Amino acid sequence: MNHTPDGVVDAPLIGRIFREESGRSVAALIAFCGDIDVAEDAVQEAFAIALRRWPDAGVPPNPGGWITTTARKRAIDRLRREARGRDLLGEVAALAERDGAEGRGTVPDDRLRLIFTCCHPALSAEARVALTLRLLGGLSTTEVARAFLVAEPTMAQRLVRAKRKIKAARIPYRVPEDGELPDRLRSVLAVIYLVYNAGVHNAGLAGPGLCAEAIRLARILSGLMPDEPEVAGLLALVLLIESRRASRTRPDGSLAVLGEQDRSRWDRALIEEGQAIVRGCLRRNRPGPYQIQAAINAVHADAATAEQTDWPQILALYDQLLAMAPTPVVALNLAVAVGEVHGPAPALALVDELDLGHYYAFHATRADLLRRLGRDSEAAVAYERAATMAPTDAERDFLRLGGRGRR
Repeated sequence: MNHTPDGVVDAPLIGRIFREESGRSVAALIAFCGDIDVAEDAVQEAFAIALRRWPDAGVPPNPGGWITTTARKRAIDRLRREARGRDLLGEVAALAERDGAEGRGTVPDDRLRLIFTCCHPALSAEARVALTLRLLGGLSTTEVARAFLVAEPTMAQRLVRAKRKIKAARIPYRVPEDGELPDRLRSVLAVIYLVYNAGVHNAGLAGPGLCAEAIRLARILSGLMPDEPEVAGLLALVLLIESRRASRTRPDGSLAVLGEQDRSRWDRALIEEGQAIVRGCLRRNRPGPYQIQAAINAVHADAATAEQTDWPQILALYDQLLAMAPTPVVALNLAVAVGEVHGPAPALALVDELDLGHYYAFHATRADLLRRLGRDSEAAVAYERAATMAPTDAERDFLRLGGRGRR
């Protein structure tokens, strides 16, 4: 057991174990009793017991297994005390007998079932993200509320409503059948990517934590579904974006766009891991949107300087991505690549066809293209409009300085 010099338990170690193991334990308990609240409470109680016992006894060889076993005992005690719980125990016994006869299928981990439960299309997108962070990411309600910039009681009510929805709608605790899987998997991947992007745009302490949680969830999913190339693509994508995250801001706190970043600060280990995954995806030859986005980021990571970026290859990849995911945001990114390959005039023509007036990056892109065309007064208006919509102070400052940052 890790201790501080005065013998006090090392709380950060307990916190790390909780973050790493609570999702597995909650998933196992839900599989056992079928009740999210009972599972959550039992796992919380088990960690409270660990905080009391482990300072003297030490961390067991398998802390996650210890937590799950202890939580199961607490759950059984609670269910025996409650009338509904006694009914649940009967159902659990029947399920155990059925599962013993039929097996649990080919799914190796209850976390996968829980991911698909949290990301069921019957729940709102916001509820999916919040539940995933709470149940699988091990974040407290306070931390989830901070990530969404809402009050803790508000987030607590949202989580309660989402769990009630799962119960009332009888959302099954299972991985979808093969015919359902593509649509449902897209929802799961989108939630994890939303978690990551919430971290990128969160200026507070929750930001880096959310990014780390998203990467951890992507790794879990990749380990559980190794034959799904889009899962690998998402993992590669977040790793490659994460490799540059520290260089997005200068020492004075101002924003550094991709072309101005100090590439010596890029994390080469993450780049190499992400690029290796992209190469594996290419060998599979089953392209999808996350794989293509990862490939685009891999091309950026290949360039030692901004001037050496292979923009024709990036443009070709965006053409392929737009064919698969014909959204205005993808079209906007394609226009940026057109601007680098063919110049700002054809790029601006493409941008002006898009219905993205609500999106700050649309106005920022227009502003940059107008500036490059020498249309400075129009560019100033577009920069100001983008600044009023930007999600962070650093981005607002950058845009109000005409997209040139603070040098």
